[in-house]
Amino acid sequence: MADSIYRRIYAEVRRVPRGRVATYGQIATLAGFPRHARQVGYALHSLRESEESVPWHRIVNGQGEVSPRSVPGWDEIQRELLENEDVEFDARGRIDLVRYQWRPRSRRKAAARPRL
Repeated sequence: MADSIYRRIYAEVRRVPRGRVATYGQIATLAGFPRHARQVGYALHSLRESEESVPWHRIVNGQGEVSPRSVPGWDEIQRELLENEDVEFDARGRIDLVRYQWRPRSRRKAAARPRL
């Protein structure tokens, strides 16, 4: 069961475009698990190197901060990866979510819209 939950979470994380971020809670809701932000954290923590297509570094906490990691140094790596995508941090180490948070189009609206 955890595998199917994680697959749904990874699918949503893959949708976050370069130069944008999403919050753990946002991904949980998009994956169909509202109020389960920690589950997103568990899923990202369990990523294997073979799953490098999941841009885990684009997921931040609700305050726009990189969350501390159990492995020292990973928070600095996440910040560097985001900065390489031109995501800026303020003096407190926060990302302006108004500016950088990804706002996905509704899948229903996109599917219902005729293609030209």
